[in-house]
Amino acid sequence: MPVKITFLPMNRTIEVDLDRMPYQHHGKPRSFLDVAKNFNIHLEHACGGNCACTTCHVWIKQGAELLSPMEDDEADRLDMAADLQLNSRLGCQAVITRNEGEIVVEIPAWNRNYVSEGGESSFLTVRKTED
Repeated sequence: MPVKITFLPMNRTIEVDLDRMPYQHHGKPRSFLDVAKNFNIHLEHACGGNCACTTCHVWIKQGAELLSPMEDDEADRLDMAADLQLNSRLGCQAVITRNEGEIVVEIPAWNRNYVSEGGESSFLTVRKTED
């Protein structure tokens, strides 16, 4: 039975059989970063998923009980993350431990790199035109 994961704010839901999903060598196997890489979902990861930065910081909105417990390295690194919340995890370290259920994960707005995602900037440039 596959696990259902919804990535916010793009509201993209995937179903994945974690036992059959190949490891993409970014973050821990079966982590959110690993899943994102397999399904072409952009999750910033400046350190390559080595728990050396906080660019893959996410908020777990639902399904935290399906994840591995937070290890000391992740907790120490998260202390440096912007907008830390009780449901914060690093996408490269939070491993999905059960191949069933539903998880909702949100990528915070300040953590979405529109240039590397190929999207448009959220800032508008206003140009004065001559009459």
